[in-house]
Amino acid sequence: MSGIAGVSATAVADAAIAAARAASTPTTREARAGWLEAMAAALDDDRAELVRLGNEETHLSVARLDGEVTRTAAQLRFFAGVIREGGYLEAVVESPDPSLIPPRPDLRRILRPLGPIAVYAASNFPFAFSVLGNDTASALAAGCPVIVKAHPGHPLLSRRTAALATRILPPGWFALVEGMDAGTELVRHPLVRAAGFTGSTRGGRALYDLAVSRPDPIPFYGELGSINPVVVTRTAAAERADAIGTGLVSSFTRDAGQYCTKPGLVFVPSGGGVEDAVRNALGDAPSSRQLTDGMSAAFADGVAAFSARPSVEVLRGNAADGASAPTVVLVDADTFLADPAPFLAECFGPVTVLVRYDDPQQPALVAALEPSLTATIHRGTEEDVTALAAALSAVAGRLLFDGWPTGVAIGWAQHHGGGWPSTTATIHTSVGATALRRWLTPIAYQDAPQLVLPPELRDGNPLRIPRRDS
Repeated sequence: MSGIAGVSATAVADAAIAAARAASTPTTREARAGWLEAMAAALDDDRAELVRLGNEETHLSVARLDGEVTRTAAQLRFFAGVIREGGYLEAVVESPDPSLIPPRPDLRRILRPLGPIAVYAASNFPFAFSVLGNDTASALAAGCPVIVKAHPGHPLLSRRTAALATRILPPGWFALVEGMDAGTELVRHPLVRAAGFTGSTRGGRALYDLAVSRPDPIPFYGELGSINPVVVTRTAAAERADAIGTGLVSSFTRDAGQYCTKPGLVFVPSGGGVEDAVRNALGDAPSSRQLTDGMSAAFADGVAAFSARPSVEVLRGNAADGASAPTVVLVDADTFLADPAPFLAECFGPVTVLVRYDDPQQPALVAALEPSLTATIHRGTEEDVTALAAALSAVAGRLLFDGWPTGVAIGWAQHHGGGWPSTTATIHTSVGATALRRWLTPIAYQDAPQLVLPPELRDGNPLRIPRRDS
């Protein structure tokens, strides 16, 4: 149900949400798991055409897009397994105990679906965080109908993917809308119970403000800007400066630097060899086109702003026509600490900031950081970085050692989140099994008859889910 000529955004949103509301009837976990697996199979079957459309609209490589289809299908199958297992429901059964003060009645608690969910698709992952991406998959798994607002950067691909979903899902469980007005109407609509967003801080903040200023505020789970700081210790630089430098360039230039987990700020020891390795690797780094002309222009403006600052050196790699050149911004620790804000703002694209430090400056640099999705430490063999890890864990949702943050594995233990400005809800994740938790709310039953209870809470645990009984 995309935008239709002559039909208002309000009417389009109303129709989609009304259908979703009508579909909000109880379903079984097994039925929803079957839907997710069928959509995963359909993605695999339609892979060639989906990748072709994605390549035409986003400039991302065929290999990258093909891998992303694989990831998106894996996410759908992963959530099918999560809901079959049942532990995500956090089911608890407590028997009556009249000896307590106050006496405890029969209490049974479980998580239940919130209702229709609005999902705002991302530009940089046209499959994995788009129409049938992680937010949609987790919301459907939780038992919530979904209305997706398509990203304007890949409209044909969005419609093709939506058609695939509507062939499989029952009526009302999925709809696609397009256009800024329709997206605004979604988050305002009284029947929408929560929203998930992946995109810019500015766009996410605007929708977040609408969500919390409604007469009935709703949760808004936005993944916004993140610089993903990296600290290279002096011992690590002495042991493997070349590997760290080349690895950094490979990471921040990957797919034109259009990753929310791109390492955008790197603290390196002065004279430690990492800077030289980065300079050498930059000459071989590929240039690449960004997703939209607007993103290319914003990237150029961001690099120009760095270049205009005093005591800042800007290195640029090679750039083909119409492509963004990989860029490294070099600055010393004193300049950074005098005014950190410009270096802490995300610049979307193939750029990273290297801050040279002397050892006594490292704690002050870390203390200046804002929350991010990730933080990374490159340490020497057997080097104790306990204090550094404790400091970085306070500002990051995921703490890595001796690697790069641009891959986000799908799993039960994954956390893809962080404090503002990286996300709007630091205790939640948009990747991994507990991504479902965003679309669920608790309900407790007191002295309820068995027929009223969900099967997962009935005596004897008939569905054999993980459950706390006492």
